[in-house]
Amino acid sequence: MNDKSKDYNTSRPKMIIPEYGRNIQKMVEHAISVEDRAERNKVAQTIITVMGQLNPHLRDIVDFKHKLWDHLFIISDFKLDVDSPYPIPDKDIIFKKPEPLNYPQSNIRFKHYGKNVEEFIKEAIKMNDGDEKKTLVRYIANLMKKSYLTWNRESVDDDLIMSDLKLLSKGQLRIDDSFKLEQTNDILAMNTKKKNNNHKNKNHKNNKNFQKKRRF
Repeated sequence: MNDKSKDYNTSRPKMIIPEYGRNIQKMVEHAISVEDRAERNKVAQTIITVMGQLNPHLRDIVDFKHKLWDHLFIISDFKLDVDSPYPIPDKDIIFKKPEPLNYPQSNIRFKHYGKNVEEFIKEAIKMNDGDEKKTLVRYIANLMKKSYLTWNRESVDDDLIMSDLKLLSKGQLRIDDSFKLEQTNDILAMNTKKKNNNHKNKNHKNNKNFQKKRRF
């Protein structure tokens, strides 16, 4: 077989918005080549109709017709000259690269406890001694244990949590020996319950989206 007769995707023009498929892109390319403006407008309207039928989920988006027209111009690389019912999007703005985000740079002593625990500890140190401070310190200790176990650990010695609390607070926070942290088994059971609920919610959402798509 002659290689020229083979039609590979890799040899075809790059698809601008793959979600619409190659046929839509070919239709847009045809519309660009139509010389008569009135006829070109009719072709564009037809393409918009087909695009909406191929992507019914866009109907959930506010001004979905506006979105379709924007996509039409993007697919045409802004070469399609037709009468749009909406302002033509600015190519420079659409393809402008976003400015890099400045992420806060801070060293966390123990990553498994997270930044919030360190912030809580700082606030607790500032507080005057009393029941409110004692309650907060106990909360922090239990939070540290929960965070520790969340990092795929099956057990932790409470003495380690107390030691880390003392280390992170530079010896300024302590818990009396009579206080007992939450049971490891209870924390692990709660973590498992949360994971199962998240999994169920995700499956429920996926099923709803699937059923929604099937209606179209």
